Amino acid sequence: MTRWYKEKKDDFYYKEAKNVGYRARSAFKLGEIQKKFNIIKIGDTVIDLGAAPGGWSQVSQELVGDQGRVIGIDLLPIKPLDNVEFIQGDITEAMVLDKLKRILRYDKADVVLSDMSPDISGNYSVDQARSAWLCENALKIAELLLKPKGNFICKIFEGEDTESFIKKVRQSFYIVKQFSPKASRKKSSEIYIISKSFKSL
Repeated sequence: MTRWYKEKKDDFYYKEAKNVGYRARSAFKLGEIQKKFNIIKIGDTVIDLGAAPGGWSQVSQELVGDQGRVIGIDLLPIKPLDNVEFIQGDITEAMVLDKLKRILRYDKADVVLSDMSPDISGNYSVDQARSAWLCENALKIAELLLKPKGNFICKIFEGEDTESFIKKVRQSFYIVKQFSPKASRKKSSEIYIISKSFKSL
């Protein structure tokens, strides 16, 4: 058993996710964000970017209830989830974006979530730049598809691109905060940009 796998098996949030039926420990991160910032409401339409394996989509579905919608998107397939629509593909491709718009029935979303991470190379400056690039693309989706006053959450690896990205987010949202959930791994450099009340460009 590798050290990484042993640490994962011993991890409280990993165990708890298994116990309560969440597909990933990351579900607890969204739970913390929701408790503190009240991002998702009953009846909302939520777009979940980087949805696999489905933890954030599960939590989102619980929060929006039967009156809401959750649409997950990822390069990887996920096992079907009740009341969650899923698109497998690359959100930077026009064909995938068109499919998302059709599923939305050319309406807009209340919330865009991005827990996307790059494939880790081991070179932190490279990984951080890739993380920022994913965030830039998530922000484009949010600006394109959010309703006025909509909300946006985005994970980024802290580094030289973080502040410039946050400045861009501030141009589009009235409220922008940084948050580090307790459920993030202690060694993790990730932070979440919590953005509320889209200005509707």
